[in-house]
Amino acid sequence: MPDTSAGPMAGAHESVIKDVLSWLEQGRRVWLCTIVDTWGSSPRPAGSWLAVNDSGQWSGSVSGGCLEEDLLRRTAEEGADYPVLVDYGITDNDRDDFRLPCGGSIRLLVEPLGNASGTNSAAIEHVRQLAESLKDRGSAMRRVSLQGSIALELAVPGARPGVVFNGEELRHTLQPECRLLLIGAGEVARYVAEFAIAADFNVTLCEPREAFASGWGYDHLPLDRRLPDDLITGFFDDPCCGVLALAHDPRIDDMGLLAALESSAFYIGAMGSARTSEARRARLASLGVDENVLKRLRAPIGVDIPSKTPAEIAISVVADLIKERHHLRTAFEPYTSTLGK
Repeated sequence: MPDTSAGPMAGAHESVIKDVLSWLEQGRRVWLCTIVDTWGSSPRPAGSWLAVNDSGQWSGSVSGGCLEEDLLRRTAEEGADYPVLVDYGITDNDRDDFRLPCGGSIRLLVEPLGNASGTNSAAIEHVRQLAESLKDRGSAMRRVSLQGSIALELAVPGARPGVVFNGEELRHTLQPECRLLLIGAGEVARYVAEFAIAADFNVTLCEPREAFASGWGYDHLPLDRRLPDDLITGFFDDPCCGVLALAHDPRIDDMGLLAALESSAFYIGAMGSARTSEARRARLASLGVDENVLKRLRAPIGVDIPSKTPAEIAISVVADLIKERHHLRTAFEPYTSTLGK
């Protein structure tokens, strides 16, 4: 069984940066494509990344597939030495050629990292610092000028993730990616994990019970065998984390919920009927959890749809997570630049 004892798997931005760092350390040249702005329908939001190296390997996505082939060709053939802006969907031919959503337009900044001679030390240091910041759950802001300079700053606490482009410089603020701890291996947890990963959540499945862990048959969704309270304390105690109790077993569900309710997690939920949820609240209250703290618990979990099957329940849960993640992101304050002051 795969071991995830090192912590949660990397999310979308972290995965791209990990690949970029690996390529640069191999002496490869890399181009990082960042969505600067979108108009109309767009399959990926501003700030999304596609990284391409000089051997044609790629990581990430900026369009869900309709632009990637052209970007791979452009980087292979042109290999820009300075950051350049690339627009798609401005003309009717663009929309026909790239099958962009009706009326959609996308502006990208394509920036080179490293140089043709393989001297990548400055780019490696920049990317390594960014990777470390994301791994440590910190906020960071990249500044990229069209003249080719790049810088990395600590963003102000609570800065809103996203991009700002003033025509000369891109400022890309990154927050830690949303991590989810799913407690209990089962069919609901399986579907929640798969749907949440597809929705760009960073997912860890926790299952300390031997009987359930030994029978887990989904190797692409590895289990962490540690106790949920230990995982919450070590990896899931910040405002970009969520904890979902899905075991239907008070022995581990309650253990995790007690720790989660003391954490700063943005989402704490538990699966079960209304009657089961009331019994759980009474049980937690008897263990000393304050009534106001208990209000943080979302139980029954998920949006209110007539869900019955494991997949339907998972859809309702992930839909609620997506909604709350949107509220979380918009609640951050916009980054306030000190440039020119």
